[in-house]
Amino acid sequence: MQIIEQTTEFHIEEPTAIAIGKFDGIHRGHKEIFSNLFQAKKEGLKTAVFTFDPSPETFFSKKQIPELTTREEKRKLFEKMQIDYLVEYPFAQATADVLPRDYVTDFLLHKMNGKLIVAGTDVSFGKGGKGNEALLKSMAKEYHFRLVIIDKILRGQKEISSSYVREEVTNGNMELVEELLGTPYFISGIVEDGKKLGRTLGIPTANIYPSKEKLLPPNGVYFCNVFCEGITYQGVTNIGCRPTVQDGDRMSVETYLLDFDGDLYGRELVVELLHFSRKEERFESVSDLSLCVKNDIRQAREYFAVD
Repeated sequence: MQIIEQTTEFHIEEPTAIAIGKFDGIHRGHKEIFSNLFQAKKEGLKTAVFTFDPSPETFFSKKQIPELTTREEKRKLFEKMQIDYLVEYPFAQATADVLPRDYVTDFLLHKMNGKLIVAGTDVSFGKGGKGNEALLKSMAKEYHFRLVIIDKILRGQKEISSSYVREEVTNGNMELVEELLGTPYFISGIVEDGKKLGRTLGIPTANIYPSKEKLLPPNGVYFCNVFCEGITYQGVTNIGCRPTVQDGDRMSVETYLLDFDGDLYGRELVVELLHFSRKEERFESVSDLSLCVKNDIRQAREYFAVD
């Protein structure tokens, strides 16, 4: 996958099928968009994703807004999906002021050599967000490009959207989040040194520290799948600031892997959160903490049906 970033001056020579959007979380609705892209790939077009960096929301709010997937996580997901081109177009005031028609002609048709554009019914682009489905349909006839508009996918009577997923992540409803995404919600990172308290208690854990870009569910204990270098483990994860050991306000994702004995420092972990078990607690002693963590592990074994 070729990543085009930090430049407004580029031109893709090969004809492309383009998905436009923020794609935060890459939920089931997004996956319908990408399925049309992959069909176009079979027809000879290169697949491309056009998105902004930073996101318009972050740019206008002047602060980092936590997202379901960080930029690095999106890159890895698109790489795994075998997207050919990922354009992270610099978003600034000049970008925000681009008229909707110019957005299509300059960005999508000229710079990206777009022959097919795929978007959702709620597509919004250009100055004031006034570019929409109707404009794309009109311009498709005028400029002779193909257009596919994807209808919203519903869960019951509610549209599946990134906002819906974020709401349920914030509520800790991990099973529902998995249903909306089509895959479990995950947090990734490199294992760093911790205080090694777990090791002294006979419960060694792996600590990763998510970036401030990442939306975290409520502090507490979760049962999880853990992926490391192509191997899958089951485990118990605590998300929070570890109040019992006074770890400050730095958020950590601390995971105990069932039936694992080894060194994970410096390795990348992907932690899939499957089930919220309990809220984070502050214990009166390390001994009380140890007893509770052992009970968490026992419950995780029951959850995974592991002896």
